[in-house]
Amino acid sequence: MSEQFITVRESAQLLGTSEKKIMDMIDSKELQAYRIANQFLRLKKEEVLNIRNSGTVVNETQKFPYTSAERVADFFYFNDFYIFASVIVIWLLYVIFYT
Repeated sequence: MSEQFITVRESAQLLGTSEKKIMDMIDSKELQAYRIANQFLRLKKEEVLNIRNSGTVVNETQKFPYTSAERVADFFYFNDFYIFASVIVIWLLYVIFYT
């Protein structure tokens, strides 16, 4: 593919924003998108660079802190099965060997 068309992801990287923001800009007609083979969504690199140079898009550099409580909650959310299975295995081993 020629370098004049770029993907939504590449556009987001050039503008320093999210892919969702790019899709919102396409929906609101701030950016013109082109479908290639009626499947692939592409944007003209020149249009994206013009928007970047005009300064109309604000970079999304705001980071939200990931607190300790959220880390603990995520740990238990993603590992609950393994913790539960380990407790059952340890209990079964205790029952087998010590009773």
